[in-house]
Amino acid sequence: MKNITLANFQLKAISDLMNAMFTNNCDIVLKSCTGSGKTIILTHFMDEWCKGSAKTVFIWLTPGKGNLEEQSKDKMDKYIHNSQTKLLSDVMTSGFEENDSCFINWEKLTKKGNNALKDSERTNFLEYIEMAHDNGLQFVVIVDESHQNDTLKSADILSYFKTDKIIRCSATPKGFTNAEIIDIPEEDVIAEGLIKKVLIINQDFEQNISVDNQVSYLLDKALMKQQELYTELLRRESDINPLIVVQIPNKSEILQDNVEQYFESKHITYENEKLAVWLSNKKQNLEEIEEPNAAPLAVIIKQAVATGWDCPRAHILVKLRDNMSETFEIQTIGRIRRMPEAKHYENELLDSCYLYTLDEKFTEGVKLSLGKGALSASVIRLKQEFSSVTLKSEQKTSMPAPRDAVHSLKTIFSYYESLYRVSGRLIENKTRLQSEGYIFSSDVVKQTYSGEIHTLTQSEINDLNRINVTEPLNTHTHGRYYHRKIADIGMKIGLEYSQMNTIVRRLFDKNIKYSNKILSLDTKDVYAFILNNASFLKRDIQGAMAATLKQNTIELTNVTTIDFTFPKEFLFTFDSTAKTQHLMEKNVYQNYISSAEPRSASERKFEKYCETCNNVLWIYKNGDKGSEYLSIVYEDSFGKQKSFYPDYIVGATDGVWIIETKGGFDKNGNSEDIDIFSPRKFDVLKEYLKRHELKGGFVREDKQSFELCICTDNYNDNIKSDSWVLLEDVL
Repeated sequence: MKNITLANFQLKAISDLMNAMFTNNCDIVLKSCTGSGKTIILTHFMDEWCKGSAKTVFIWLTPGKGNLEEQSKDKMDKYIHNSQTKLLSDVMTSGFEENDSCFINWEKLTKKGNNALKDSERTNFLEYIEMAHDNGLQFVVIVDESHQNDTLKSADILSYFKTDKIIRCSATPKGFTNAEIIDIPEEDVIAEGLIKKVLIINQDFEQNISVDNQVSYLLDKALMKQQELYTELLRRESDINPLIVVQIPNKSEILQDNVEQYFESKHITYENEKLAVWLSNKKQNLEEIEEPNAAPLAVIIKQAVATGWDCPRAHILVKLRDNMSETFEIQTIGRIRRMPEAKHYENELLDSCYLYTLDEKFTEGVKLSLGKGALSASVIRLKQEFSSVTLKSEQKTSMPAPRDAVHSLKTIFSYYESLYRVSGRLIENKTRLQSEGYIFSSDVVKQTYSGEIHTLTQSEINDLNRINVTEPLNTHTHGRYYHRKIADIGMKIGLEYSQMNTIVRRLFDKNIKYSNKILSLDTKDVYAFILNNASFLKRDIQGAMAATLKQNTIELTNVTTIDFTFPKEFLFTFDSTAKTQHLMEKNVYQNYISSAEPRSASERKFEKYCETCNNVLWIYKNGDKGSEYLSIVYEDSFGKQKSFYPDYIVGATDGVWIIETKGGFDKNGNSEDIDIFSPRKFDVLKEYLKRHELKGGFVREDKQSFELCICTDNYNDNIKSDSWVLLEDVL
């Protein structure tokens, strides 16, 4: 078994899947881009669900090509200790058993002439399903790459399992009107360094192109880019050979010959193993092609590599085919988006992937589907007069580490101490929590409502009569629910089930000794307390993670301070279809235009403000990840190091300002900032500014007045407070 530290977005996705299982919708759609670790997410979810739910059997259905069912099974065996996995052949031998995870190829069930569904001397597949139902087993079906198996025959197969939960997974799911949607933001996957930051389409193409041979033109571009990537990786002592993926149309032998002849002219051949091919009628040099330093620097494909092929060194796609479905196009691009070492190099060249094509329809389809992930790009350079601007940047240790469970325990107690004034008087603590809505009962309490509503307004809904429905606690039955709730709370803050369970027991269970207990409950009452108050606990423990608690601050270690200067050049991405393309004169870079992407609404408004403000001399947009950008290191309350990248550095008539923009306040004054770490980041920025004799603060929009406001001293989430003043009065 391989130990793996799950990314925060992966933990959240697992938690969302757990919660989705309790909704009324049959369909759960997991939308995740290639490279997000979908298989890791699903296998950990399956493991957690089986621990908390009796009589469950998972059926994982994969597309026909590429032996994906075996790959997925192998990954679960690799990452989940004592996983109970099976292939179809195992099912046909021993049937289904509780906690089975069965990986089955769709085609083995749907393809004409397949023996798995034929009557024979063996108990056939359908009879094994009926036997499982008779034994009280419940099926949960996972449909991998669901966009490829949306047929009537597939629907028939699903109906055999009589399941009330189908999890459909795809980077490009088709529309589901009644489904629980779990969408993993691509930005989160990029932030973790798992996929490349941006897809660059036709970089450095001339405005008007006239070519005699599209093959030579596109492959020249691709080969030049491959050499550029290879040289930079060598300079970094990374033993990686970037791969060019050349996609040709079906039934295009002539085009295939042209591609092969081109590569041969460059001494890239099958014989010297620098060229590989993966076609239905021809496969060569494919062994270990996924290895980082494999010999092939190009592979010729058709459709076969669109699904399931995992080759992180694939960096460049040359597309020489047309009339493809949009879904398949995006799936193909996913093959070049993974980072070869699952981390960003903080180098624009290496952290991007490249598409070369003369197919306009294909290009537009990619842009529509990938959104901000597919932008126009150009390299822009720093204006000479700003090359000497220097600030101090802080960098955290590069070693990833799990959260400190012991420190987390102390922090959670301190947060409850601060929020609810709990102390060593445990009976009084119970009263305090009860007055704040916490439920204390030996039974499991569920709530429903009664009454009449005439219009679907919140006020009428709030006036409904709330009814408590109680049921006696059964440690066997409810024990699984307890496990699920503890796992869910832990995932929200990056702790494993065992760590979160230890924290809960020490704080609330009288049978577990701990100096700072909040409650003293019997073990059975701990079960009821967790089940009845899971939402309160989740809210408060997340709050503890983000809170600023002076008594629990930790001295930062393994932090390096280096000189920061503006990068001499960088790959500037923008929306070439935007109506306005104004040149931003005050930006420190030449040719920086107003259609810069990606940008939030608050960032866009702040940039426009600076462009017209007489006191602003220049402005720099900071990156959001990477050693080449200005960062400030801080720790959450559980001891996990984080890097804070303020949005802007601004040169003004009265000095240098550092500005962080956040979501605004709506017309009623309600906060639209979703970052629970904002108060902590503000304090960190304030200390940094004081340390280096700079100015700055947080900028947010007041949507009642449509004005930008700034907070520079004491952070407050109330726009009406004196902490917020008009930006134009300060900067």
